Amino acid sequence: MDDANSMGGVINEDHEIPPAKYEYLDHTADVQLHAWGDTLEEAFEQCAMAMFGYMTDLERVEITQVHHIEAEGDDMESLLFHFLDELLFMFSAEPYIVAKKVEITEFNREEFKIKATAYGEEFVIGKHTQGAEVKAITYSAMQINVQPQVEKPEIFVIVDI
Repeated sequence: MDDANSMGGVINEDHEIPPAKYEYLDHTADVQLHAWGDTLEEAFEQCAMAMFGYMTDLERVEITQVHHIEAEGDDMESLLFHFLDELLFMFSAEPYIVAKKVEITEFNREEFKIKATAYGEEFVIGKHTQGAEVKAITYSAMQINVQPQVEKPEIFVIVDI
């Protein structure tokens, strides 16, 4: 992969979008994202999609660009925090990229590192709806449930809006 693509390039391939496996739960001052998946990786990806879906209607987002992000933490909760924070930064800094799909390409559970690819396009007012602005990810009431008694991994994250 050349440097232009690793920094974010244009793509023309069709990407199959997985079905949504997340929901929004009311919370007093913020919004709680609840995401799940068949694997912990999918639950992380779905949590990222829940965040983007809260900011805009993902049905209007096309896949014209690809961006790569990396995150690391000291434990699983801080890894989730930094993963979402990197994606939020991608949306908050020019050229304001909104992802229609996020795919984790490397998930190191021992060293708490993630590499992921975000597929989407530049956010354009008029083309994309303006949902609530996510200002920050929080650790408040964060839960990552992957115990054997849990049928599928699930995540709860509160975001500051």
